[in-house]
Amino acid sequence: MSSTSRTVPPTADVVIVGGGVMGTSIAFHLAEAGVTDIVVIERGELGSGSSGKPIGGVRAQFSDPLNIALGSRSLRAWQDFGQRPGADIRLDDVGYLFLLTSERQAADFETSVRIQNELGVPSRIIGPHEAHRLCPYVTTDGLVAAAYSPTDGHARPGLAVRGYARAAARAGAAFATHTTVTGLDTTGDRVTAVHTDHGRITCSTVICAAGAWSARLGEMAGVHLPVRPVRRQLAFTVPLAPPAPRIPFTIDFDSTAYFHNSDDGLLFGLADPGQADGFDTTWTPDWLTLFRAAARRRAPALADMETNGGWAGLYEVTPDHNALIGRAGTPHNFLYATGFSGHGFLQAPAVGEIVRDLHLERTPFLDVTPFGADRFTTGAETRPEIHVV
Repeated sequence: MSSTSRTVPPTADVVIVGGGVMGTSIAFHLAEAGVTDIVVIERGELGSGSSGKPIGGVRAQFSDPLNIALGSRSLRAWQDFGQRPGADIRLDDVGYLFLLTSERQAADFETSVRIQNELGVPSRIIGPHEAHRLCPYVTTDGLVAAAYSPTDGHARPGLAVRGYARAAARAGAAFATHTTVTGLDTTGDRVTAVHTDHGRITCSTVICAAGAWSARLGEMAGVHLPVRPVRRQLAFTVPLAPPAPRIPFTIDFDSTAYFHNSDDGLLFGLADPGQADGFDTTWTPDWLTLFRAAARRRAPALADMETNGGWAGLYEVTPDHNALIGRAGTPHNFLYATGFSGHGFLQAPAVGEIVRDLHLERTPFLDVTPFGADRFTTGAETRPEIHVV
């Protein structure tokens, strides 16, 4: 599936930089459409960057209509993944449950739920007691309301990466792993070649799907991609006896603490508001203090559960927590899909379709002009996503 040789092909139609779920989705959708001369370059193993997270949430509960559309279309693709491209990603449609502890939060989510419903998402606002019924760990003390959508859930990103990559490889795409991009050649308004530590590739199109590492690739092309890397950490409980009930992907919106089922226990996560930018992915268990403090308020039984290790990865964060998707003005053959701010896995199928269509100069199912990277420099309206974790 992946090339481990010390060289890369000398030429390609399309070079995709980044072998995570976004890069492999794009490769699959292009190859499926008949674009076979594709090389995916990955600095490590496929899925070893941000896509390496053990479990990824999939949802259509967002505040922005574009994110709702990306999430909803992707949910359908995840549900059909066993047939197309053909792999088991262990999708579990347990739903997403956002716990709301202020009237302002409840009002904001009511507005979002109305938009979601108009776009076909079966989300709803529920009361504290129904939230407790869905997730028995949740205490109703101080809980104002919750937002729930039964078709959301979680799956395994590593299985999705491998599923996309195998299907793309069957259609002729090549994968160069343990290969680092060192520079780009540009002539006029086009990229003409990609330099790597294993050789030079003359190409017609370059697609940046490099996640948290995208800003540097953008600099090589002269394209401003305002993506910053931020470490996010999670932990696993020891096996639980009796087993944990099957619960939604549950998020205390105020603290960002979240938890859900994971094999024979639970997975805990939280976005540390004091986390500095950087590429360090060392897991530091002291962040669990923040999670336990939030759990004592919202799901007390979790606060003292024993954990058994954890994991750290990188969010690729933009100033408005929305993705960067589009084609650069110059160089015109430089496309990008990055900066998903924690939503990359769940939006990857739809974005793979969109980038395919941008490359083939078709009209995508969704106008992604508002996701253009130049929105931060041209004074274009930004539309901050508020349902972020």
